[in-house]
Amino acid sequence: MKKARMKSHYEGKKKSPCLTPNDGKSTTKTENPDKKTDKSKDVSKAASADKDKSKKKESTKKGKQVNRLKESRKMALLEANEQEDREIKKLERFLGLNKRKNKKTLPQSFVTDGLDYILGVLDSGSAAAGMYRGDDDDDDDDMEMAKENFEKLEESDTQQSEEDEKAEDEMASEVSENDDDGDDDEEEDDKEEDEEEDVSEGSDELMESDAADEENEEKSEDEDQSDEKAPPSLKSEAVTTEPGKYVPPQLRNAGDDKRKAELEKLRRNIKGLLNRLSEPNMGFVCSQLNELFMNYSRKDMNDTLTEVLLAACVTPTLMPDRLVTEHVLLVSILHHSVGLEVGAHFLETVVRRFDEVYKSSSEGKECDNLVAIVAHLYNFQVVHSTLIFDILKLLLGSFLEKDIELILFVLKNVGFALRKDDPLALKELISEAQRKANDTRSKFQDQTRVRFMLETMLALKNNDIRKIPGYDPEPVERLKKLQRTLIHRSSGGSDVKLRVSLENLLAAEQVGRWWIVGSSWSGVPMIGKQEDPTAKHSSTEGRFSAKVLELARKQRMNTEVRRNIFCVLMTSEDYLDAFEKLLRMGLKDKQEREIVHVLMDCCLQEKTFNGFYAVLGEKFCSHDRRFQMTFQFSLWDKFRELPNLSSSTFNNLVQLVTHFLQRKCLSLSILKVIEFGELDKPTVRFLRQVLTKLLKDTDPEDLAAIFGRISGIPQLAMLREGLKLFISHFLLKNAQTQAPAEQAALLSERAEVAAKAMEAKEATLKL
Repeated sequence: MKKARMKSHYEGKKKSPCLTPNDGKSTTKTENPDKKTDKSKDVSKAASADKDKSKKKESTKKGKQVNRLKESRKMALLEANEQEDREIKKLERFLGLNKRKNKKTLPQSFVTDGLDYILGVLDSGSAAAGMYRGDDDDDDDDMEMAKENFEKLEESDTQQSEEDEKAEDEMASEVSENDDDGDDDEEEDDKEEDEEEDVSEGSDELMESDAADEENEEKSEDEDQSDEKAPPSLKSEAVTTEPGKYVPPQLRNAGDDKRKAELEKLRRNIKGLLNRLSEPNMGFVCSQLNELFMNYSRKDMNDTLTEVLLAACVTPTLMPDRLVTEHVLLVSILHHSVGLEVGAHFLETVVRRFDEVYKSSSEGKECDNLVAIVAHLYNFQVVHSTLIFDILKLLLGSFLEKDIELILFVLKNVGFALRKDDPLALKELISEAQRKANDTRSKFQDQTRVRFMLETMLALKNNDIRKIPGYDPEPVERLKKLQRTLIHRSSGGSDVKLRVSLENLLAAEQVGRWWIVGSSWSGVPMIGKQEDPTAKHSSTEGRFSAKVLELARKQRMNTEVRRNIFCVLMTSEDYLDAFEKLLRMGLKDKQEREIVHVLMDCCLQEKTFNGFYAVLGEKFCSHDRRFQMTFQFSLWDKFRELPNLSSSTFNNLVQLVTHFLQRKCLSLSILKVIEFGELDKPTVRFLRQVLTKLLKDTDPEDLAAIFGRISGIPQLAMLREGLKLFISHFLLKNAQTQAPAEQAALLSERAEVAAKAMEAKEATLKL
């Protein structure tokens, strides 16, 4: 019956009389159900209306709670931002930054102290942020984390509010049960109402849980999508990275994968260009490398280019001459177009590699390839002949079979160019090789290689190209023409040769690189002493004291170049200081000759001979052959003016010429302009003083070397005969009659040494 009533209640039907077994009770029983059903309908309608109202109130209540929570948090954030702005303005006022006009950039003091990199951790927009985080998207991750925390707080608040409402409903239901009057029908109706409320509450709870599950699923999907969009580096860094510490500038590139990738890409680009290198596309490859020099740093380009070039040209096997010449031609073009540091870095690396391989005495052909590179660098006007002669002297020092082979290799490639640039040095080298060959005759079982080397040297000396087997200058000359077409010089007389020696290159790490503009150098002996700041400032800026300028005017230094040279000579500390300052003046060919003229004029104007000018002139003569020729022409002019010279000037000239001859700066060939058949008294006096000092004050070995420099030369036959006649007629006769016996014997002995040295014949070479 109870189930039937519940069914009829929910279906809204009346109870049928057939359901009652007794007639007397049926009337009452049939009347009561009608009343009960009407009453239950009214109660259910009222309960549903109350529930709708309660639901609306609950939803509005929840919305108001969430809105109040958001507004309160928003106000708290705004207040915190305002407080932070006030603190920042206070600190700016203390630091004096509020007076700056451009407040978008950091002040220079922050940059110098390294604070821009520390601020890069906090500021995602700065360039330094990538040093610590790797990307600017880290702020987005922080915002997502903040949103997730905010939503979790909202969910916890809503859950607490729902639990409170449930507790209130349970209390209300308990109170309603306690207030029941005990009627069975009313109890059943109450139970039905409770069941309806439980069903509605369960449905509400299910709906709320479904909504919460949907929100959680949407959040998880958004997080998954953000994780998929983010690169893997950010995922890993979000877990592993910590607040970055300050990294010094010299250590910032250590272990940087991005830099390694850039260098690897640069190396591939350069290697690809060098693989396509040939004579026709030399201009294209040079233009591409010029663009790379503009886009990358000089250090990275020099290191990478040198590494790739040495990997291509230096192998255990002998490389083809054409390949080596084309690669060296590329270096020479970049040396002229980009800057001196390109050729200087490549040359220093090659020489250091040659020194290592030569000392290790390896059996491969790496040493031959390195020597070929240096020789072709000389061919293409990158390096001066000084380095080539230093390498040849090094090879002559040990004089082994490998050394003889390398000497032949160098002379075959650049022998005639060396003869053209510095014939005296080549002649001394040949004489040294002859002495070495005679001394080490028993050292070699097979003399064929040594004999072939001496024949090659003799062919070079006599300018006989036919006696050098396999010599073909045509490929190098063709590449030189190509070089002239590709090099665009700002001035036709510019000289970009590196005038460095082997010792300078090997000691570059300890002493410095004076041949590179802007590089430090500690090779001057006076570098440790304190210099006068006023004198240094005046010499560097071209401002000299009034006293020195007045002295220059009295000495008739009428041009600006001569005046500057004179002031440098007068204000220098020593001859090395004067030499460096004069070289740094950057004088051109014609202006450079003024150095010799001013030096000669100052030396001859002194009351007594000053050795400073002689030592400085010796330094210039050893520096370049151009100065030797200029000194020779200047002395010839003075020889013509001997009758007009004063006694002090005459004595100074004798001292200067004697010093140059003793130091082997100049040869006795400077006297070939003197006509020994038409000698006047000043000339006889000059020759007597010069030759007497030369014979008395010089050791026999040095004397033989000095007079031996003019032997065997057909053009100097008249000079040799004139000197022999002058020594025997004007020196020995006067010494026997006027000088003491000891000095006369010494003079005659030295005269015999000089005569034998001049009579030495070098037409035939003997082992």
